[in-house]
Amino acid sequence: MNGTSDERPGSPADSDEALLLRALQAPEGDLRAFEELALRYQKRVVANCRYITRDPNNAEDLAQEVLVKAFFGLRGFERRSSFAHWLQRIKINHCLNHLKKHKGHTLVGVGDPEVDEFEELQVKVTAEQLAGAIGERKIISAVLDSMPSTLRIALVLCDMDELSYEEVARSLGIGLSAAKMRIKRARDDFRARYEKVNSVVVAAGGR
Repeated sequence: MNGTSDERPGSPADSDEALLLRALQAPEGDLRAFEELALRYQKRVVANCRYITRDPNNAEDLAQEVLVKAFFGLRGFERRSSFAHWLQRIKINHCLNHLKKHKGHTLVGVGDPEVDEFEELQVKVTAEQLAGAIGERKIISAVLDSMPSTLRIALVLCDMDELSYEEVARSLGIGLSAAKMRIKRARDDFRARYEKVNSVVVAAGGR
């Protein structure tokens, strides 16, 4: 997409606030400021869409949809928070809606006894994943993929998206105490799985 304004493109030194103001003031068809802003967050949005949904095949499409929603909602952004936080909320809601639409059991309560019965919530770490899990990021991805969705999503929202317990509770539609319990269980589960996967990788000479 090519801009039509004589206004200079945003430079890497521009703050989010400056680019946001430029995007809001840009004439119709001049997308340069918003594109610069979107590029800053594109990789993180893709990664988080992938971690939340456990759907690497659709992560880039989901991220693109998030950015499109942000673009069309830009003039309604009241700027009570940072652009990053606003974009984060769009991403989380979009990913959770995607999960609700495609995986009806994804957001069942973590304390429900039937959680372990759903195969889609219990993905095993495969030999192929372990063989390719050379490097911290790949190991973390493999571990997150192996976790039940109820725990994985809570962990990603809290520790990667840096949401407060209250925000996690609101996002998942659960009580505050339930959110705290879920995050604690998620951290414990992640730690146990990480140590197990890491020991296998080390034993195989991968690290």
